Amino acid sequence: MTVTPAQTPPATEPTPPGVTTLPARGPGGPGTVGEARRNLSTLHATDAYAVVGAGAAALALTWLVYDRLLPFEGRLGFVVIAFTLFLGLYALVVSFDEDGPAVRDRVAAAIVRGLGLVMLAALAFTVVYTLYEGREALPHLNFYTESMSAAGPLEPLTVGGILHAVVGTLWQIGIALAVCIPAGLVCAVFLNEVPGPFSRFVRTIVEAMTALPSIVAGLFVYATFVLGLGFERSGLAAALAISVMMLPIIIRAADVVIRLVPGTLREASYALGTSRWRTVWHVVLPTSRSGLTTAVILGTARGVGETSPVLLTAGYTQDMNTDPLHGPMVSLPLATFELIKSPEPTYIARGFGTAAVLLVLVLVLFVVARVVGGRGPGRLTRRQTHRRVRASRRDARRMAARSGAGRPPHRTDHSAPTRSTP
Repeated sequence: MTVTPAQTPPATEPTPPGVTTLPARGPGGPGTVGEARRNLSTLHATDAYAVVGAGAAALALTWLVYDRLLPFEGRLGFVVIAFTLFLGLYALVVSFDEDGPAVRDRVAAAIVRGLGLVMLAALAFTVVYTLYEGREALPHLNFYTESMSAAGPLEPLTVGGILHAVVGTLWQIGIALAVCIPAGLVCAVFLNEVPGPFSRFVRTIVEAMTALPSIVAGLFVYATFVLGLGFERSGLAAALAISVMMLPIIIRAADVVIRLVPGTLREASYALGTSRWRTVWHVVLPTSRSGLTTAVILGTARGVGETSPVLLTAGYTQDMNTDPLHGPMVSLPLATFELIKSPEPTYIARGFGTAAVLLVLVLVLFVVARVVGGRGPGRLTRRQTHRRVRASRRDARRMAARSGAGRPPHRTDHSAPTRSTP
């Protein structure tokens, strides 16, 4: 019988003091590298196959349920059932190759993108349908240069237009902006620069007013301005009602923009001995100028589409009215509402054409907001940079002239100056 002596592990060299030794990487060891992590944002071919396969299977099953098994009807129900089946089948297909977190990530991404496509499709349908229905009125030049005072229900599209509505919209929005811009910006500055219980109360009221129904704003102005103070229904009353709708939007957006100004800029201004309001005027407002412009344009886009406040406070007319203080004054949304109600095809075409003009106007406002608000705080346009360079050159010349004037005259006599003895 042979006895094999027990094997002792190989001796390891002692670790010098003050030196950290990492465990070796190897299978089963403490430093073993596990399964490689997969980037969830990377799109693979299997993901595309899963989407296509789940979509085809969902459409086939929905068709089978609608036409063969159950007496369902309607496009909306078909879309809802197909999308629900797609999510279930997509999760099942992805689970064959992925684990739980990846499956949940893919399903969440499918839901978000699906809802985004639904909203985009609804917006595209609205715009295309409006332009298509107004195609008969939009090509006529008189549609933009005449009012409806001489256009009866049976008049062709070559007579009458929406000039009176365009003028009314410009008057109402102009007055509303004159009220909302200073009031909204001052309120936003107050909410950020004067913290306290009262500012929190004002912020709560502003946030609640952002969801205020437009009919309530119209009733408020009608009860106070028209009935209470005795003024007549006019463009001014409509502008005040629009201001009630625009003001919370401008305050809320400007509040968020001013809150994004870095606190270090304020601290640097205070360190130079500047007062609070000079800091606001020379530091905070210039830094957030692009965002404040965006806030004003967003509020304008909200006010330009209001209908019920104008109907209650200004009334409807087919005549041109350039006086906002007296007489009814119509706007583009109200003109659209009144023209669409008519059973005459020419009036309906004019109504859709007016809606198309309103869509273009709102689109232009949002594009301007995107262009103006796309610059970050402190970024200057080319024209602003050019003005800043010219101002710097003028300052440099002025400082050079001032230093030259304060310098002692140049000595032409090279003889040593005489010293006077006491």
